[in-house]
Amino acid sequence: MSDTGVMIAKDAIYGALAECFITIEGRRYNFMQLTEFESKWEVNITEVPILGKVGMGHKASGGKGTWSGSAHYNQSVMRELADNYQKTGYMPYFEIQVSNEDPSSAVGRQTIIHRNCLCDTFILAKFKAGEETLNEELSGTFESWDMPEKFSYLEGFETN
Repeated sequence: MSDTGVMIAKDAIYGALAECFITIEGRRYNFMQLTEFESKWEVNITEVPILGKVGMGHKASGGKGTWSGSAHYNQSVMRELADNYQKTGYMPYFEIQVSNEDPSSAVGRQTIIHRNCLCDTFILAKFKAGEETLNEELSGTFESWDMPEKFSYLEGFETN
């Protein structure tokens, strides 16, 4: 058997304990309606031809942020953005702050602040007869992000 460390099950993060706040034009909302959220930073990779080499080289050349989530259909804040945009042509950027912390885990807390976010799809109205609760899908883009809080390394994660 190897001498490398093994993660303890309690160090997996319990997702329901996350927090999400959205700030639009100076107003901060506790977006507790979200039941699922994911953001991604996709790096653009450019192929680089290299003389004397059969294979292509690759170079990072920019990036793109996207986010998506599911929420209970019980808030109008995002619809207000769409309504204002269709009436005035003005769509404000906003921030999404997501923190994960599980007190039973040794990794602590991580916070990501997504900057210059836009929502690209809006559910305006919906119903479904016989449905117990209504949900909606949200998605959009962001231009940059910060990570003011980072998970700690678990014992055995960093090796020499």
